[in-house]
Amino acid sequence: MELRAYWAILRSRWAAPVLLPLLVAVFSAAQLRPWQEPAPSYAVTMRLLVGVLPIEGADGYDPRYYAWMTSEYLVDDFSEVLATEMFARAINARLTEVGLSIPANLIRGHANTGEQHRIISLTFTWHNADELQAIADATVAELEENAESYFTQLGTADAGVHVLDSPAVFRQGQSARQRVELPLRIILALIAGIGIAFLREYLDDTVRRREQLEGIGLIVLAAVPKRGNLGMTLSSASLRRLSSK
Repeated sequence: MELRAYWAILRSRWAAPVLLPLLVAVFSAAQLRPWQEPAPSYAVTMRLLVGVLPIEGADGYDPRYYAWMTSEYLVDDFSEVLATEMFARAINARLTEVGLSIPANLIRGHANTGEQHRIISLTFTWHNADELQAIADATVAELEENAESYFTQLGTADAGVHVLDSPAVFRQGQSARQRVELPLRIILALIAGIGIAFLREYLDDTVRRREQLEGIGLIVLAAVPKRGNLGMTLSSASLRRLSSK
C-alpha cells in the first residue's frame, strides 16, 4: 500500500523528478561536450632507486641492514625534494638550454611522486608528448649530475640515486571521473528531484484524497470524481458508518 502511495505522489508531482534531471543533462552536456574527442593527455613515469652505502668496519650490527633502513627513511625526504620549487627550477633551467621554456610552477603542478621501500616513482603529466619527453630527459640529467648536492642538503652525502627505467611517454585514456561525471550528475539530479517531490507533498496541507480525512477520524459523505461522471459518489465505508448511527 505504501508503494502505491509513493507512486501516486510521484505521478502527481512529476515535474521535479523529470525536469530537474533533464535540465542537468542539457547543461552538463553543453559543458562537458561528451560527443567531442577529449584533449590528448600524456604521462611519463620514472622509477628511482635511492640507496646509502653500508658503513664498513662497524661492529655489533649488520651494516647492510642499517643501510637499507636509512635508505627507506631517505626516500621519504627525497620524494619531497622532487616536489619542491627548487627542483622544478632546476628542470626549467635545463629546458631553457634546449630552447624550451616551461614555468617551474607548471612543472611542479604536473608532477606526482609515490614511494615503495627504497624506490620512488616520479610521474609527469602534460598535454604535449614532445615537451613531456624533454621534461623527462631534463629530470634524468638533473638527477644523474646533481643528486649529490640534494643529498648533501639532507645530511646524507654518501647517498645516491639510480634511474631504473628509461622514461617513455605514453598517452593517457579518459579518467574514471570523465567517464562517470555526466551520468552521475543526472542520477544525483533525479534523486534531488524525487526528494523535492516528497518535500512538496509533506508541506502541502491541501486535502486531495479521501484517506487523508479518514486518517484523522472524519467521515467522508461524498466525493467529486476528478474525471468522468461529475455526480456525487458515496464511499462504502461512509455508508456503513452512516447506517450504524
